[in-house]
Amino acid sequence: MRTAELLTPPLPLLVPAETFDGFDWHPSTTLTWRCATESLALNALDDQMPLGLAFVLRAPWPSLPTELAWLHTGRAHAAALGITDELALAPYAIDDATDLLYAERRPPTETFWLSADNANGLYWALHDWSHFHNHGEFTDRPSTELQCDAAALVWLWINRAAIGLPDAHWELLRRGALANHVALRDATPGTRCPPPRVLEDAAALQALAMELSGRAGVREG
Repeated sequence: MRTAELLTPPLPLLVPAETFDGFDWHPSTTLTWRCATESLALNALDDQMPLGLAFVLRAPWPSLPTELAWLHTGRAHAAALGITDELALAPYAIDDATDLLYAERRPPTETFWLSADNANGLYWALHDWSHFHNHGEFTDRPSTELQCDAAALVWLWINRAAIGLPDAHWELLRRGALANHVALRDATPGTRCPPPRVLEDAAALQALAMELSGRAGVREG
C-alpha cells in the first residue's frame, strides 16, 4: 500500500469574486492519498461514473450522505487497503459535503482521506477537494468549475513524482479538462466566467504550481 500526503496549497482566485461566498474559507494544505497498486492506472479524463475513488470518512458523520467505501474502490483494492465496513462520501453528494463542511466549519483534511488508483479518479478527487475548501452557490457553474479544474491540474503537477504521473499524461488530462470546460461554457449562455486561458496554457499552470510550492516551502515535482 502506498500512502502519500499530497500537497494542495491554495490557489489565487481566478474567477469573479461573486462565484464564491466562502472562497478559501479553510485554506487547503494536504490530502492523504492511499493506493494499493504499485503504479497509477493512466486513463483519460472521463467524468462518467464509476471513477474508482472514495473519500473515506475518518469518523462517522450522520448528516452526510454515505455509502460503503468498497463499492467505489472495488473489493480487491479495498481489501489491500484494509477497508472493511468503512463509509465514504456518496458520489452524488459532493455539493452536500461542500455545504456541510462550510456550515459546520469542518476542516476537510480532518474529515476525509482519499482512495484512488487511477489518474482520472485522482483528477476528479482533487477537483472536488478544491470545492470542499471554496464554498459557492453554483449560480455560475463554469466559473466554479474553472477554479476547481485549475486547482486539480496545479496539484497534479506539484505531486506528479509522488503519484507516478508522467508529464505527457498530465498534458492529456489538461487537454481533457479544457475540452470539458469549453463544452460546459457552450451549454451555459450568459456565463460571467472569464475565458479559460489558464487551462489553455500548460506553461502558466506549471509556473503557478512552482510558485505555490515555493510559498508553501515544499519542493515541486
